[in-house]
Amino acid sequence: MKGTQYVARQPDESGFIHYSDSEHQVWNTLITRQMKVLEGRACQEYFDGIEQLRLPHERIPQLGEINQVLGASTGWSVAQVPALIPFQTFFELLASKRFPVATFIRTPEELDYLQEPDIFHEIFGHCPLLTNPWFAEFTHTYGKLGLAASKEQRVYLARLYWMTIEFGLVDTPAGRRIYGGGILSSPKETVYSLSGAPEHQTFDPLEAMRTPYRIDILQPLYFVLPDLKRLFQLAQEDIMGLVQQAMTLGLHAPKFPPKAA
Repeated sequence: MKGTQYVARQPDESGFIHYSDSEHQVWNTLITRQMKVLEGRACQEYFDGIEQLRLPHERIPQLGEINQVLGASTGWSVAQVPALIPFQTFFELLASKRFPVATFIRTPEELDYLQEPDIFHEIFGHCPLLTNPWFAEFTHTYGKLGLAASKEQRVYLARLYWMTIEFGLVDTPAGRRIYGGGILSSPKETVYSLSGAPEHQTFDPLEAMRTPYRIDILQPLYFVLPDLKRLFQLAQEDIMGLVQQAMTLGLHAPKFPPKAA
């Protein structure tokens, strides 16, 4: 993993994290703008989670506030981490129902896009759906599998995570909607993902694991779940058996140009 200019904030003795007025202003700008963009685009389960979390608009929420809601709804909590963490730590946290949150917020200069996940991406993008039992169960199962997986298997699991938790779409009675946190926290990708520009494929876990991706571009392809319960059903399937199949079959050709050196 590459280095980062950001440093996660440490809580004080009482567990409180102090942010500056300008950092609270960045949060306010991001959440106000993104809530408008998500109207008619995010899935209902996400909005249900937003309602439960009651995220403040005028300030960055404290992790304890998030933990109260997640703990009561699905038994999850968030864990304060540095900007970038190794795969091992990531899987350990998910396996113990703790979602990693880097406690820094992007600068005004990087308002629209940030390669490393900040507190806005993690809290606003991911935590609302962790109130949903189906989504929470899949994320927990994923963590346990990743913890026991080999380094090579983890690369295939990472693609599954990318195509679901980060960049997944779902069909609903009201139309196609977003549930992936990487899209939900990005105004540009929110609009783009549901447009006619990218390719949409019916979700197939084996196909998802075989599909290369780049983190620094708009995705050329999104996988679409028939409903959010499909994630819960997937958690009951032999995911590691699918990983072995994907490793045997190999990767699809990328749908994007190679990254410039």
